[in-house]
Amino acid sequence: MTHELLTALRPLLTAEASAEAHAGTDPGDLEQAVWLRLLERLDSGGPPDDPERWLRRAVRSEARRSRRTSRRERPYDIEPADDGERTPEQLALAAAHRRALRDAVRRLPGRCPALLEALFSPGDLTYREIAGELGISQGSLGPERSRCLGCLRRLLTPEVAARGARG
Repeated sequence: MTHELLTALRPLLTAEASAEAHAGTDPGDLEQAVWLRLLERLDSGGPPDDPERWLRRAVRSEARRSRRTSRRERPYDIEPADDGERTPEQLALAAAHRRALRDAVRRLPGRCPALLEALFSPGDLTYREIAGELGISQGSLGPERSRCLGCLRRLLTPEVAARGARG
């Protein structure tokens, strides 16, 4: 019975959600919310007496809720975790972490230091530019980068593991 009801309501739900969706509201989101409401209803009290009428009302209700929510939502001007004001302790720790990372990069073997410097440069170089700067083929840049990052990870593991107490 439930499977047949859901199968029969699918085209109606798709049409109703598409008709009720307005700017900023995704019809798929409306459909999902109504399916959830219907499944909760089937779980708690059985199918509605008039499923088509119930479905239309549920879609309109979810569309209104979505519009109300979108009117109240505002984008963040800054990242929520970044209040822009760091304490002196946080600034000192961040500087120490940067120094430790730079020191570890300098200790890497071969052309890894130059490669990582180029990858993290503020100029945002492309792979082609980095390969040209280092005198290697563009195709070998990815594997070389992976090898260098693996070396860096192994160098930093003892330092990172020693910093905080675990358990």
